[in-house]
Amino acid sequence: MNPDPPPAPRLIDGPDVAPATVLLAHGAGAPMDSPFMAAIAGGLAESGWRVVRFEFPYMARMRETGRRQGPDRMPVLQEAFRQQVRWEKTEQPDRPVFIGGKSMGGRVASLLVDEMAASDGVRGCLCLGYPFHPPGKPLQLRTEHLAALRTPTLILQGERDSFGRREEVETYTLSPQVQLRWIPSGDHSFKPTRSSGLSEAENWATAVALSDQFLRELLSG
Repeated sequence: MNPDPPPAPRLIDGPDVAPATVLLAHGAGAPMDSPFMAAIAGGLAESGWRVVRFEFPYMARMRETGRRQGPDRMPVLQEAFRQQVRWEKTEQPDRPVFIGGKSMGGRVASLLVDEMAASDGVRGCLCLGYPFHPPGKPLQLRTEHLAALRTPTLILQGERDSFGRREEVETYTLSPQVQLRWIPSGDHSFKPTRSSGLSEAENWATAVALSDQFLRELLSG
């Protein structure tokens, strides 16, 4: 067992006998216990997965101080994610690990997944609302690495996400290892329009079901 404490605040859901751990990071502006993160983690846990949520250093500082601040620089975010994976593999070396997260957290995971697959055996990546570009800046794409990914990755995207709407994203070049599934009428947190007849909870449940299917296919394949 690892004698050191975990490298950041964590929340753990799901059974101890789960077939794999899903390690999820939060988005830029909301913590690991936001309603979105709680719904996805809880849904996956009910489906039988062990789900670990953690916070990046800047969010942990915000929790301690109560003062808002911007995200850490990408190298800091990436190293924090690496530490979480290493902790999991040290604690439970035989349990498969998937990585992912909401928006920025999913982006960080996608930037690391090929590296972590090679070094730590990470099985795949789950991006919940990928920030393909900043809102209103469709030319500032964050897609270069997505065209070259070698590790299975699922991107769940709201059809009207301001960080990448369906009509935009379907023109991008993505690796054959990237699966793209659409959350109907969803925004960046999968909230649908009132006219769609869907509820936010229903779209979150759809995201959980699609994630569960992706994870099971990878684990069995």
